[in-house]
Amino acid sequence: MKKFSVFLAVIFVATGTLFALESVLIDFNELLDDYQGQHQATFVDYGSVAGTRYTEEEKAAMVSSLLIPNWTVRLTSSSRTVTNDRLSYVRPVTVGDNAVQFAGTQVMGIRVHYPEGSFNSYAWVKPPFPIPAYATNPVIEDAPRGDQFTGFGVVKNVGAIKSVTANVYGLNYPMGMSVVLINENQETRELPLGYLDFEGWKTLTWQNPNYVNDVRNRVLHQSPLYPRSSPAITFDSLQFYRDGMIEGGDFIVYVKDIVMRYDQAILKEVDTDLDHEEAWGILAQREEERRLAELNRVGNIQVLRYLESRKLDQEEQEDEGAADDAAQ
Repeated sequence: MKKFSVFLAVIFVATGTLFALESVLIDFNELLDDYQGQHQATFVDYGSVAGTRYTEEEKAAMVSSLLIPNWTVRLTSSSRTVTNDRLSYVRPVTVGDNAVQFAGTQVMGIRVHYPEGSFNSYAWVKPPFPIPAYATNPVIEDAPRGDQFTGFGVVKNVGAIKSVTANVYGLNYPMGMSVVLINENQETRELPLGYLDFEGWKTLTWQNPNYVNDVRNRVLHQSPLYPRSSPAITFDSLQFYRDGMIEGGDFIVYVKDIVMRYDQAILKEVDTDLDHEEAWGILAQREEERRLAELNRVGNIQVLRYLESRKLDQEEQEDEGAADDAAQ
């Protein structure tokens, strides 16, 4: 097997051709309700960072996952009104059994209510929490350490990105669509996929204009190996753009999945004479620190949202009580 790998490497150098890897960044058909009203594989329990002032019952309610109904639509500040926010949301939609593509699968249905005014407007479809790149699943026994969201919004060991594609069902709306990604340094990048002025399923693609296929034309350099951490790309949001000259109001679109093609940042298959991680444990320590930091960051956001929801519930109860008193 090792000789065969060497033989392939010789071919790649001789021909100057590279083959990018392909990984699913996120597939909305996988985000099903399969665990206590949540999605088990992406389940997050943030009650552990809520502090001691909450009851066990309250902490038990402090959970979330990437289940589609948990996602939100955020309009740019100039477009946010009570009506626009209320009419902008997502929901799971099942493709018909007789469909030519993706029959019987679940997709994310997105509704955005843009303002009627003649000015540019953006909307972002975001997961219920910033997706952690190094989390470990708390409810699956013997879950892989640090890989809970790999394939659910995270792709690791990413070097140069060749392309990003999304399977989208359009309804002839002339809106622009982009995918927003975050790297391991928390730097965001918006990748435009094109416009949605078509009907039916279409694969929208962003091609990296700076990607070089021929290794002979690449700038070659050597990088330090261990303990360099493996770079990761994380899904941040879907972005939809409406030009000010386009009619506002409701906009509907469906998204099935997002796929990346990329080069490896580090060749994992290279044999070494020494097990560096076993000797030093540096990567494990770094990943544990990142996991704890991500859990605290995500947990703090979710606790604040939980408290805000409790305030809303209390306000509604007070309003109902006042209405009952007035009726009496």
